[in-house]
Amino acid sequence: MSKNVQHTAEQKRGILLTVVVMVLFMLAVLAGFLNKMGQPRVITDAELRANGAIKLERPRILDEFELLADSGEVFKTTQLAGRWTLVFFGFTHCPDVCPATLSTLNQFYQTLDDDTRTDTDILLVSVDPQRDKPQQLHDYVRYFNPNFFGVTGEFLNLKRFANQLNVPFNKVPLDDGGYTVDHGSQVVLINPRGHYHGFFKAPLDPAKMKLTYRSMRATYNG
Repeated sequence: MSKNVQHTAEQKRGILLTVVVMVLFMLAVLAGFLNKMGQPRVITDAELRANGAIKLERPRILDEFELLADSGEVFKTTQLAGRWTLVFFGFTHCPDVCPATLSTLNQFYQTLDDDTRTDTDILLVSVDPQRDKPQQLHDYVRYFNPNFFGVTGEFLNLKRFANQLNVPFNKVPLDDGGYTVDHGSQVVLINPRGHYHGFFKAPLDPAKMKLTYRSMRATYNG
């Protein structure tokens, strides 16, 4: 083989090697970019507030209360530990706020990626135990999403639980002899330690909730 032919072959191998290295480098950069794009965006507390979410400076430890699950079994507030739970107080006879909120929570829930959704619960706490028996509560919440669940309980325990989460509610008599229940419209966030972590203010927006929820999860140190 002549020196010119050998030199040309070496040049081709060098060019090929350079191209391979450049392609691998570009693939690595692209993979890193896509991975970063998939990571939750961490935003400041001020940005959280601007997007309708409030994170407590120090999560609040909750007292233990016994409530009644929509399965008919006893539900203890300590069972909230181990997962992220979004808690909304309402009742099945609520004419507008409750169905609108649960519909929005379903939209928010559907936007989450599979890994995030796996350890996220949506819980309706009924403040109308007189009418919201377990089966009715069960059917109501699952109408919005089969993965949602509900609890209710004795009035005093419900009141204590709501007070710890800063959610007001009050039974209001109606002229026809019936009653309704006024209640706060915020959605409370419980962290995996079972502590009150923050809340989302009404009106809720699924996109903003996703942004703020993922950020609060990303900065949680357990």
